[in-house]
Amino acid sequence: MARCSQFLVMTKIGIVNVSDRASAGIYEDIPGKAAVALLTEYLISPWEPEYAVVPDEQPLIEETLVEFADQRGCCLIVTTGGTGPALRDVTPEATEAVCAKMLPGFGELMRATSLQYVPTAILSRQTAGIRGQCLILNLPGKPKAIRECLEAVFPAIPYCIDLIGGDYLECRESVIKAFRPKSQ
Repeated sequence: MARCSQFLVMTKIGIVNVSDRASAGIYEDIPGKAAVALLTEYLISPWEPEYAVVPDEQPLIEETLVEFADQRGCCLIVTTGGTGPALRDVTPEATEAVCAKMLPGFGELMRATSLQYVPTAILSRQTAGIRGQCLILNLPGKPKAIRECLEAVFPAIPYCIDLIGGDYLECRESVIKAFRPKSQ
């Protein structure tokens, strides 16, 4: 939980489902709900979601990421969907456009993990980057793949957020263990 003066402030985490059909109400937003469920499973730190479902339009994705990081104060934003090779898949481009630093290791690990399950994982373009004190992470759009990928990279997320000055995230160690170096 973050501290602001004398008051405790609830940690905010952004969840952005990027989907033309879900944003139009044609499909239920299952990927976004899956991301919320996983974060609830992983974290014991009190947190609240900042939530959006947006179409595969790069300007709208960028606008949402900037708003969640800069105005709403999210220390972490996870996107679901829009990471494939299709023409309308532009989530990585939007992420790169709004981040000051890119962290390609997140995408590399997610692809390596996904390759254990499907040979088409090489088509995925997940990435991660930093905007201010916020880590932005692109996840795939299928709940099973979201779980596999988030489980692989989540141990590094709390420490990454520590390093950029974001909120302190504490994990439910019986479910997932965050890596933080021991004090020296």
